[in-house]
Formats: sequence, structure tokens, C-alpha cells
Amino acid sequence: MRADARPVSRSLWRDRDFLIFWCAQTLSVAGDSFALIAVPLLILDVTGSVAQMGLLTGVSGAASVAAGVFAGVLADRFDRRRLLIACDVIRLLLYVAIPVAWTFGQHVWLLYAVLPLAAAVGMVFQVTYVAAVRGLAGEKRVTEANSMLYATAAAAGILGPTLAGVVSGHLGPTAAIAINAASFGLSALGVLLTHASRYAVETVEPVEPTPGRRPWRELLAGAEFLLRHPVLRTLTILLSFFIFMTLGLTDIVIYRLKHDLGQPDSVVGVVLGVGAVGTMAGSALVARMRRMLGFGPLWIGAQIVSGLAILSLGLAGSVWGVAAIMALYLACVSLAGINSMSLRQQVTPPHLLGRVTSAFWTIHFSLGPVGAAALGWGAARYGATTVFVVAGASCLLLALIALATPVRQRHPEKT
Repeated sequence: MRADARPVSRSLWRDRDFLIFWCAQTLSVAGDSFALIAVPLLILDVTGSVAQMGLLTGVSGAASVAAGVFAGVLADRFDRRRLLIACDVIRLLLYVAIPVAWTFGQHVWLLYAVLPLAAAVGMVFQVTYVAAVRGLAGEKRVTEANSMLYATAAAAGILGPTLAGVVSGHLGPTAAIAINAASFGLSALGVLLTHASRYAVETVEPVEPTPGRRPWRELLAGAEFLLRHPVLRTLTILLSFFIFMTLGLTDIVIYRLKHDLGQPDSVVGVVLGVGAVGTMAGSALVARMRRMLGFGPLWIGAQIVSGLAILSLGLAGSVWGVAAIMALYLACVSLAGINSMSLRQQVTPPHLLGRVTSAFWTIHFSLGPVGAAALGWGAARYGATTVFVVAGASCLLLALIALATPVRQRHPEKT
């Protein structure tokens, strides 16, 4: 039985497997928020270089892009439940290596070895995760499921950055990284407690390659679907340039708070925690706003406000001003991101969902590593304000371009 055929009337609030998965992923995201702050702080504490922060983000992004080429095939060919658990266990071991090694001295080289590999495994997890959500929730409830997952993850992200700042300030960034490692164990346990059948129902192609079909055709199947679909094709191109200008944005915000405004680690955590309120608000509202406005107006509107928010970061001169703008920016990123991801899940054939997701993220993030490194270099050379202004203006331009494309449609899922 396909996941899509599950009765639509069944509430996600009464679905045991989805609720377990939901809780486990929320706890995992709370742990991730520790690493989001702790890793840049660790680099900044050891090297004092914002360029190094951007370079590490860029290298990790490049590893994600490389893994994305194969992640979709793995998600479509293998048991998604086992794949999710394996990814969590591997990341647990990788992140644990950092605080263990740091007890014997500072080893910056280890970060360049561990974090890109963790990012690559994380890409496989994320691609499989997107495919699994459709199986757990069903096509008709996928936007609602994404809204619930991202809203509570954002709620966990409010407390997470604050605690991460406190932990980093008192015990050091490596302690916060250790907490992130533990969160992967909780995620693996949650997936283990759900029924395996909820992950396998959408795998309709045989594990063995089709006779006469070349392996590289399997890798390109997702990209071919994206290119044939007018809305997904345009979204992929626009979002690739968007990630170029925004992947390293958190590093620049941290640099501004620490370098320009002279704030301690604990304040950095509080600011990003306040920003996570915006993610929670956007996630909670996306399903309702999608029904009210339709896909195109919601996506383009969120992108316009995102660009304005980034521009404003260059003008904000106080900690609370940065925090408020970050909340607005992350709310819009959440609205646009969940909106576009739900559309891909709705219009993609089940057996292609892993490869389409993989192809999208590989293309989407292909410019991100270069952008992250460029933002770090730009902040070091010209200052954070200049970087924010350029990035914000570029995002506004992308939103205006979208108005002249099929992305503006209200209901592309029905065409």
C-alpha cells in the first residue's frame, strides 16, 4: 500500500510513528543548534579569523554538494529507516571525536577533516528524511507535517542557542559540540522505535539496476525531472543564487556581534535563540498562508522581506536590533523553504523523490561553499555592513526576477 493511499482523515496528532519521529527530530535539531554556534566560536577562539570561519563553512558545504550527487540514489534504493539510523550513528561518532581530541590539545586540522565528512553524511540524512516524511504523513498532509516538524524544531532552536552560548562561555565550545553528538543518538533511537513499513512503502523500483540502464542515468533521473518541471526548474536556479548569498550569513552575524559589537559568547547564543523564534513562527504559519495566498505569492513575498531584512542587518547597531531582524529573516526563510520543499514532495513521483531531492540540493548548494568563503573574505576586508548590504540587494533582485517566471503561480501543484 502506498503511503499516499493512507486515509487523509487520519490526524497526524494520533499517528504514533509520526509523533515519535517528530519528537526525535526536534531533539536532534536542538542539539544541532549547539554546533551551529559552537563550531564558529571554536574557530574564532583558536584562530581569531572570520575568513577561517567562512572557509570551513565553505569546505563543509562542498562536501555536502559532493554527497548530494549520490544521496538520492541511496534514499531510493535502500531501506530509508536503516539509512537514517546509520547516518545518525556516524555523525555521533564524528562529532564526539572533536571534544575527545581537544582534551589533548587544540587541533584545528581535525575540524577540516571531521566537519566536511559530517556534512556529507548529513546530506544523505536530509535527502532520506525528506523522502521519509512523505511516507510517514502521506501526500495530502505533507505541508502540515513539514510545518509541525519545523515549528517544533525552531522552538527547540530557541532554547538551544541560548544554552549553547552559556555552555560555550563556561565550559568551552567543545562541550557544546559534545551535546550535539548526543542528539544524534536520540535521533537514531527515535527512528528505531518507528515501524519499518512506513519508510519502505514508497520504494517501488527494484534494488537491482534495470537491464541495459547505465548507472549514471540513475544519478541524473532526479535532475531530469527538475529540468522538465517549469516551476521546480526555475526555483532551483533562483535558490542556487540565494544560497550563494546566504549560506555564510550566520558566520557574519556572529562576527558582527563578537567583533563589531564586542559581545560575549552568551549574548551570541541569546541573539540566535531569539532569531529561532522567527523560524518557529514561519513554520507554524506556512500551511495556513499557503492555503490563503497560494504558492507563488507566498514564496516571492517571503523572499522580498528576506532581502530587506538582510539589508537591515547592515544598519542595525544594537544587539536587540540584530536579534529582531534575524527573527524576521529566519521567519521568511522558513516560509519560503517549507513552501518550496512541500511543492517538490507533492509533484514528484514517489520512486523519484530521493533522487529529485538529492538533485535539487546538489544544484542548490553548488554555489553555497564559494559564497560562504566569499562572505567571510568580504567581511574581513570590507566589514560586515558591506556584506549585508550586497547580500540583501542581491536577494531582492532574485525575488523581482521570480515575478516574471512560472514561480508566481498560485497552485502549480495542480498543473
